[in-house]
Amino acid sequence: MQARAAAFFDLDKTVIATSSTLAFGKHFYANGLINRRAVLKGAYAQFVYMLGGADEDQMSRMRDDLARMVTGWDVAQVADIVAETLHDLINPLVYDEAAALIESHHAAGRDVVIVSSSGAEVVGPIGEMLGADEVIATRMVVTDGRYSGDIEFYAAGPHKAAAMTALAAERGYDLADSFAYSDSVTDRPMLEAVGHPVAVNPDRGLRRVATQRGWEIVDFAHPVPLRSRFGRLPAPPRPLVMGVGGATALVAGAVAWRHVRGQRSGDSR
Repeated sequence: MQARAAAFFDLDKTVIATSSTLAFGKHFYANGLINRRAVLKGAYAQFVYMLGGADEDQMSRMRDDLARMVTGWDVAQVADIVAETLHDLINPLVYDEAAALIESHHAAGRDVVIVSSSGAEVVGPIGEMLGADEVIATRMVVTDGRYSGDIEFYAAGPHKAAAMTALAAERGYDLADSFAYSDSVTDRPMLEAVGHPVAVNPDRGLRRVATQRGWEIVDFAHPVPLRSRFGRLPAPPRPLVMGVGGATALVAGAVAWRHVRGQRSGDSR
């Protein structure tokens, strides 16, 4: 049997024009999961994150903050909040350029896989809206219906590439003939795992790497409503969710906030 190819897409600032991990902050606050201070920090950190991204050290702190933040959260409550607010929050924010690429990859017979460090309660529904065939996301440990605070799999950095390789072996994808798209230098292993890496709206680190290695660099700048863009697509098969922890919703904000405060403290010394 001839190997198939796939197209792997990072989510934030690659497919959608925002951070999916921060989009639900106000709704988590309204439902008592976080306090007002966390919402304000998240809003400011969203601005910083969208400007500068996060490096590998920040991604590690993000993982640790995630574990502390969501310990004890009710999994069903998180899923309900996402389901009730997803279309209003995310629907208008997909890049038209990314939507066109997803359509073209499907037309060429390639599966589309969303690969994100956010959890499945967020990434899974977004993947379905996009018409993705598979989803790879962070997996957290759940005990008695609540997050225990332990992380079984964190879909970031080299772990993304490892999950892609495992999925390729399972699904029969030829990674040398596959595509990958991301905006962040932390996703360098993900881009290196395929034969056709593409830097999308790259941060400074990724732009430097992409220029040095001759990778394609593209800029996406035109968000459109998901429903109008994908309305003509057939219903996708149910995504294979490689993770089941969607409570990463404000962790990028917490990390960015700490990073900014650290920079300010350093500047004041």
